[in-house]
Amino acid sequence: MNGRPDALQPEALAGRMLYEPLGDLLRASGDRLPSLARLNGLIGAHRTAPVNGQGLPVRFVPPGHQDVPYEHAVFSTGEVATRADNWHDYFNALVWAIFPRAKAALNARHMHELTRAKADGSRARGAVRDALTQFDECGMVVVGDSPELLDALARHQWDAVLWGARKRLMRATRFVLFGHASYDQLRAPFNGLCAKVLYLAAPGDVLARPLSTLLRSLDDWLAGFFGDVRASLSPAAFAPLPLLGIPGVVQDSALRSYYADTRQFRPLGDRAPVPVHHWSGELAEAL
Repeated sequence: MNGRPDALQPEALAGRMLYEPLGDLLRASGDRLPSLARLNGLIGAHRTAPVNGQGLPVRFVPPGHQDVPYEHAVFSTGEVATRADNWHDYFNALVWAIFPRAKAALNARHMHELTRAKADGSRARGAVRDALTQFDECGMVVVGDSPELLDALARHQWDAVLWGARKRLMRATRFVLFGHASYDQLRAPFNGLCAKVLYLAAPGDVLARPLSTLLRSLDDWLAGFFGDVRASLSPAAFAPLPLLGIPGVVQDSALRSYYADTRQFRPLGDRAPVPVHHWSGELAEAL
C-alpha cells in the first residue's frame, strides 16, 4: 500500500464500475500517471495503434508542439496535444486506444465542418461541432437487447427503470462510457454528473460476447454514426443520463429515495425523447 487515494492511482480505478473499457490500460499504467513517452508506448502496444482520419499514426505530444489549432494538428499530423500529469488528457489518450476509429471520425468531422464554414465565410462554431465536442467529452453508448427499457430511459422514467427494473436492466444492458471528461469526473463523482447518451438496441447475443469484441464493434458503429457528413447532427441527438443513478456506481443508489431527487433525476417534461437506434444486421454478423 502506498497510502495514496484510489482516485490518484490509475490501476485502482480499473476496478470501479464504468471504467471497464479502459481496464487493461489503467492496470498497465500502474499507481500514477505515466509520462508522455510511456503513455505513447502503452497505447502503441495496445491491440492496433490508433491512426487519424488520414491514416497517420496518432502520437501524444506536449502542447505547443505545433503552432496550429488542436483539431487541425490531429488531422494533419496525428499529433494530439497532451499535458503531462493531467488526468483529463490522460483519459483522452486512453479513449483513442479503445475507440480509435470513432475518435478519428470525430476529428475528421470537425475538420469537415471547419472547411465548410470557411468556404461559407462563417465564423460560427455550429451545432455539429458542439455535438461532436459534447460526445467526445461526455459521451456514452447504452447498448441493450431490451428496446423498451432503452426507450423508458430516453423518456426519463428513472424510478421505473433504474429502481423498479434494475435487475433486468443490468442483465440486458451495458453502459459503455466514451467521454474522457466523464472518466475524469467519475474519479470524484458528484450529484448531477450526466453523460450524453446514444441508446442502441442490439441482438440478444451481443451482451454475452467478450467486452473487447463489443468495444471494437461499438467503435465501428460510432465511426459510421459520426462520419456520415450528410446526416444532421446537434446536441439534441444525445440524451442526458445521470451516471450516479446507474445501479452500482454509488452506494446511495441502493435506496429508492435516491431517485426522488428531481434536481438530479429530472423529468423529460414536454420535450421529445431521443430515438433508440438499432444495430444493423451487417454489424451484428460482424461480431
